Amino acid sequence: MTEFSGKDLIDMGFKPAKWFGQVLSAANSGGMDSDAVREMANNLAAKETKIIPPQEGPTFDRFINPENQAEADNADAVFATMTEIMKTPTVVAGAVMPDACPAGSLGTIPVGGVISTRNAVHPGMHSADVCCSLMTTDLGDIDPAAVLDAAHKLCHFGPGGHREPVDTLPASLIQRIEANPFYFTEPALDLARHHLRTIGASNHFLYVGRSENTGHVHLVTHHGSRGFGAHLYKNGMNSAEAFRRKHSPETLKQNAWIELDSQDGADYMDGLAIAHDWTLLNHASLHDAVMSALGVGGGGRLFSPHNFVFRDDRDPSIIHHAKGATPVKKAFLTDKHDTMIVPMNMAEPVLLVQPGPGNATGFAPHGAGRVMTRTAHRKIHEGTPEEEVVARETQGIDARFYCGIPDTSELPSAYKSAASVQRDMAAFGLADVVDRIQPHGCIMSGDIERNAPWRKKS
Repeated sequence: MTEFSGKDLIDMGFKPAKWFGQVLSAANSGGMDSDAVREMANNLAAKETKIIPPQEGPTFDRFINPENQAEADNADAVFATMTEIMKTPTVVAGAVMPDACPAGSLGTIPVGGVISTRNAVHPGMHSADVCCSLMTTDLGDIDPAAVLDAAHKLCHFGPGGHREPVDTLPASLIQRIEANPFYFTEPALDLARHHLRTIGASNHFLYVGRSENTGHVHLVTHHGSRGFGAHLYKNGMNSAEAFRRKHSPETLKQNAWIELDSQDGADYMDGLAIAHDWTLLNHASLHDAVMSALGVGGGGRLFSPHNFVFRDDRDPSIIHHAKGATPVKKAFLTDKHDTMIVPMNMAEPVLLVQPGPGNATGFAPHGAGRVMTRTAHRKIHEGTPEEEVVARETQGIDARFYCGIPDTSELPSAYKSAASVQRDMAAFGLADVVDRIQPHGCIMSGDIERNAPWRKKS
């Protein structure tokens, strides 16, 4: 029996490629003749060099009713960027949540956007803030001020992490990180250890409030997988971009993808599962530390991811990419439960919701959503003393900024009306509110750009 080699394939006119090994393995184990080898090589070569053009694109659902000109302008910008995204050749469906707002250049998935694709995972459609999520723990009848004080001492906000790790990583998680090629082991483990029990900056927060239903105090945290997840995202985007340049150069760079049925696809989905579990651990580490410091137990805990990817329960080849959209379909969740968490702003209740009767997409809003850029929001307060603006918008709550300087772009007026989002959520049957956690106080990083260490001269 003839033993085929790579030289034989080259002599047939093929350029060296990854698929050579697949052909040679099949040829030499299956007794294929030259014609069969050539046919298999032709098929694989054609697949490898196939150019996938943009599509006209399906329509998308619009679960948003603007109530003023600013909201109408915001919605128009969201619809324009979604129209471009739908041209991506892998896309089969899309939806815009009531809290949607643009998140980048035209064709970039907006906050509050859901994009469903076939046989493709798009790192840019969940972004660097992998598995941004919320956790709430019921602490019972306790002084909410004590909870806020304890959490303030135990957590780090803003860029970076703790100088020394404050908790240990489970051995099983370390092994998973080491085995996944999308994590470069040493940098990934360093980030996983030092960013544990940290919250970050931007709109991420720690919130303490009291349940309307029970009167119990809840600790609520909002953050993603921090630098650890961003490390995965960067490596995933590199793989997706290599595929896009070769197979779909007309696709926008931010919408590059990894084929789900490839080895890279399997490894990246596994990497996302690791990021999910690290994020869950990060939330729990802080909640457990606060309970330990206060000497209390937890009466119930919920975890609610909203910046992630979810497999379709009816067709595993379909991936739903949620960029700031809360999955309310139990089948999408790793941890199966009916109640999810939707925050509004620091001065409004955090909502606990369950699926609405008319929800066909399986998603709901993830919050109130911005209606203008940070720069535009700061301009509307020009001429008013900062202390006055902060005092007015945080009246009645204990609002804290970790770096010592308020970030006015995160005040309630920067966000869409909480009432408006809830009206849309109810009008479209996306979710039903089953409890409200009324605010006592909130901690955010503050304006780190004005108090950044790199801005201070020695």
